[in-house]
Amino acid sequence: MDPEQSDSVTFNGDNLYREENFTDRTVGTIRRMTPVTSNGEDDTSRAVIYVGQTQVMTQMGALPLTFEIKADSLAAAIEAFDAGAHQTFEQTMKELEELRREQASSIMVPGAGGGVPGGGMPGGGKIQL
Repeated sequence: MDPEQSDSVTFNGDNLYREENFTDRTVGTIRRMTPVTSNGEDDTSRAVIYVGQTQVMTQMGALPLTFEIKADSLAAAIEAFDAGAHQTFEQTMKELEELRREQASSIMVPGAGGGVPGGGMPGGGKIQL
């Protein structure tokens, strides 16, 4: 949270959801987010949202994935989980590759950080006998 906005924290009572978690205890979790009114009753004017969560092991360790599943029932969300996880994984890997490319192609400017302070070896780089 931005410290400058700390005085304006307002809970949005018009955008409430009840969360339910379903897991197979192996691959991941599906969260069903049912819209509710401020008095806790189901809000049928808004759609239920399904969110998938899993993690994939990479060379750098576990990569958490969270993705919305387009579905109108829990059964449909279970059916669409695999495709959503694969699509999110592929998109995440593309984004990571792009970040890697940007980092590798960044121009090194003398004195712009990195390396040894002052741009050289300690002692001015003069050879002393």
